[in-house]
Formats: sequence, C-alpha cells, structure tokens
Amino acid sequence: MIQMQSILRVADNSGAKSVMCIKVLGGSRRMISGCGDVVVVSVKTVIPGGKIRKGEVHRALIVRTRKGLNRPDGSTIRFDSNSVVLVSKQGEPVGSRVFGPVPRELRGKGFVKIVSLAEEVI
Repeated sequence: MIQMQSILRVADNSGAKSVMCIKVLGGSRRMISGCGDVVVVSVKTVIPGGKIRKGEVHRALIVRTRKGLNRPDGSTIRFDSNSVVLVSKQGEPVGSRVFGPVPRELRGKGFVKIVSLAEEVI
C-alpha cells in the first residue's frame, strides 16, 4: 500500500535512486495504491551523471510492495521493498532496464513492455 509521502526505490536505470509519492492517480478520493498502479512522484536522490535531476516530477508504475498481493488461486506474493519504475505519460518506461522481479499481474494491466524488460517475472 503506497500513499502520499511514501519513499520508494527506483527499479530501473533511469538515473533516479529514490522517489517520494506525491499523488495517487485514479480519482479525487483515492488514498492508497498497490502493484500495477500509476502514481506521481518527486525525485529525491539521483545517480551522478544521469538524465534525471533531483526535484523533477514524473509518473511511476508501482512494481513491488511490501503489502501482500492476493492472487485468484488464494496465494499471496510479497516483496522486501516498495519499488517503482519511472514511466512517461503514455506508459512507456523511461529507463531501458528493469532490475529485480515484477509480478505477472502487470501484463494484464497493459504494461507488457515493462514485464518484457524485467529480469524475472513472478
């Protein structure tokens, strides 16, 4: 569960290291989001020489959460950290690589490009 002011790791090679959620998209009364949701983030720390600058505002797709993700077969999948991948307004990833595992539910939500770039699909 990600909400405003949540600090998130960046799981791609865009140049950002950590970001802070500043808005959950999807309606005026929506307060929390989970895997597969898009949020608006502010970049907090960056890698020197990257194309992303500190303080920039971007959209990001949540790919991992510590809160469990329930599956139709009754199982639950959980990750060690809250992570995002920076995306453009069209939903295309900013970076060219995605680090770590991502859930297969992202494919059903229309983020096939991010699933294909990921190291491992769980």
